[in-house]
Amino acid sequence: MAKITYIEHNGTTHEVEVKTGMTVMEGARDNGIPGIEADCGGACACSTCHVYVDPAWVDRLPAIDPMEQDMLDFAYEPDPARSRLTCQLKVTDELDGLVVQMPERQI
Repeated sequence: MAKITYIEHNGTTHEVEVKTGMTVMEGARDNGIPGIEADCGGACACSTCHVYVDPAWVDRLPAIDPMEQDMLDFAYEPDPARSRLTCQLKVTDELDGLVVQMPERQI
């Protein structure tokens, strides 16, 4: 389990435990956290699970693969340094404490 903090655009914070092996997107979906729509269900076929990763975590996450990078081109106001798709972030013990912030909207 990893404790992940999701911050809505308005500043509302949700701290939840997400099982190892799930994705950060599934953690938001299963806990009813608003702001991550996940229209494609985690297939990396859209950008509706886009978040901004807390700067302290950017270098601690796995590298972005080309498919995720392509989908981020369709995200709302992507940040080249901090934007990630939560469907592509597998939860591990190393992600305990991860903080992500949702954009103002997804598309």
